[in-house]
Amino acid sequence: MEALRTDMFEEICPSSLLPFRIGGDKWAGLVIRCLEDGPRRFSELRVPLARVSPKVLTQSLRALERNGFVHRTEHTTPVRRVTYELTELGRSLLEPMRVVCEWTAEHWDELLDARDS
Repeated sequence: MEALRTDMFEEICPSSLLPFRIGGDKWAGLVIRCLEDGPRRFSELRVPLARVSPKVLTQSLRALERNGFVHRTEHTTPVRRVTYELTELGRSLLEPMRVVCEWTAEHWDELLDARDS
């Protein structure tokens, strides 16, 4: 599996302009995108989500787990580590998220104008 890139999300991310949230909070959609290709450790998620504090990222992961979108697995051997991965329910959000991203790209200027007014 390829490592997550630091530039995976632009600083001015279109998700901040969406009039609705996917997954429950501001960062949930980005977390879901980071988990799209398979399980990740917390430290891996921090790479593209550097703007998110560790506390807020933890809260987002817990909410996603509580809502059934993410599964948390504790591994004890050979060393203790935790991974997060999308459940089938979480995976079912990927296509609607793609559509929402396309919609946002199409309406980017309108969304910016609305925010400015």
